[in-house]
Amino acid sequence: MHIPENYLSPQTCGVLAAAMVPVWGICIKKVKEELPRQKVAMMGAFGAFSFIGMMFNIPIPGGTTGHAVGGTLIATLLGPYAACLSVSVALLLQALIFGDGGIFSFGANCFNMAFVLPFVGYAVYSFLRKHIRSKNGDLIGAAVGSYAGINAAALCAAIEFGIQPMLFRDASGNALYCPYGLNVSIPAMMAGHLTIFGIAEVVFTVAILAFVKKTSPDLLESRILSGDVQDAGKKKKSGKALGALLGALIVATPLGLLAEGTAWGEWGVDEIAATGAGYTPKGMAEGFSLQSLIPDYAMAGLPDWFGYILSAVIGAAILIIVFRLIAGTGREAGSEA
Repeated sequence: MHIPENYLSPQTCGVLAAAMVPVWGICIKKVKEELPRQKVAMMGAFGAFSFIGMMFNIPIPGGTTGHAVGGTLIATLLGPYAACLSVSVALLLQALIFGDGGIFSFGANCFNMAFVLPFVGYAVYSFLRKHIRSKNGDLIGAAVGSYAGINAAALCAAIEFGIQPMLFRDASGNALYCPYGLNVSIPAMMAGHLTIFGIAEVVFTVAILAFVKKTSPDLLESRILSGDVQDAGKKKKSGKALGALLGALIVATPLGLLAEGTAWGEWGVDEIAATGAGYTPKGMAEGFSLQSLIPDYAMAGLPDWFGYILSAVIGAAILIIVFRLIAGTGREAGSEA
């Protein structure tokens, strides 16, 4: 679902980036008002889970792949505003350092995966959580919410792809950017997400949420108390449990290399003509290109599996450090300025 560079027109990218600016502003304001410093710091840890989850590529018949995102997971734990910011930072790191998603399409990717996904997922989760009278109502709500969220995001991406040949063509009538109309993009995107990728999102979300409920129930409290009130041993135990799970997932990330093929709509310029388009759109061939530091999570001179693990460590570490720094410079939610 990571839209690469030059698949969308500059106009489309500009509109979606502009739409995200007020969203980010509102999210920052809400997080400052509602989350205590410790939960702001946790945004980095759960953002790391999202980053790692997006590295586990899953194949489906036809040679394409997809992955979980984890936006609804973060929303159920920290709220949708925190989820939006956590996933946005994860997507920014992926685009800048690893070449996963375009720089110009960053706003579009955030709109789909950091805005639509967690807010739709959280809305469904909240509704079901209120109406399911069961001790596992939160898990059921998270399962249905995560499925709804990722499919809503996939539909948005499909529409963004599909309107390109309708709006942007050259003098010969060929598409300038993504060459697939809505009649192709919507079935292609939704087939995988309504089935395998949607199930992967559900499993990822429910498994980690259940783990948190069992090992770190204090993180599910409406407000984490400050260190001088909350039991220090409980906090330390929760941190160790989450750290162990994150470490295990990082070590397992090379499993994502087993999936052959490229996710639909994420082909390189050299591949697009062979995917059924029959030509390479001019806007894609002559568009913006940025050489990332660690393209495709691979490092020269190192085995692919080791580069994948090291990339996961780098991405997770940066997310955790960034949000801890932000938490350290902030003030408690609800305190006087």
